[in-house]
Amino acid sequence: MSVRRILGVDPGLRTTGYGIIEADGRSLRLIEAGILRPTASRALEQRLVELHDAMVDVVRTTRPACMVIEELWSAYEHPQTAVLMGHARGVLALAAGANGIAVHHLAHTVVKLAVAGSGSARKSQVKGMVVRLLGLREPPQPDDVSDALALAIAFAFRSTAAAALPGAV
Repeated sequence: MSVRRILGVDPGLRTTGYGIIEADGRSLRLIEAGILRPTASRALEQRLVELHDAMVDVVRTTRPACMVIEELWSAYEHPQTAVLMGHARGVLALAAGANGIAVHHLAHTVVKLAVAGSGSARKSQVKGMVVRLLGLREPPQPDDVSDALALAIAFAFRSTAAAALPGAV
């Protein structure tokens, strides 16, 4: 199995977390992680441009093989949150796609199951496993960063498991 560079993205209009790992089988290594923060006082379309441009910089600098972004989810009581999150996800996926990077989507329950062993794991459990799996000294901050790294790790594990299936290429 070859080394793959995976970009995990936890989308948001206020704070977008990202994390790039290299995966070689079940061996993982942190490359870079951080946050993108559009200017909160700007109009929506200006924040979307800032978010897009910042993600293009990340993609061009780190050269991931793929992007993994959290699937859209919102509490039923807050439909507008889902709409705004959809805008953020769209420009982030555009930044990847326009640069030839494949985009994959994972549900938060799938990520929790892959990383912490339970689809209902608490955020602290997932963060603890991110620290352990990447051999970090401290938990990534803010939570958006550890969530992004968890996405990348979950995708790496799922890809490794799929490749191990009989008949897989």
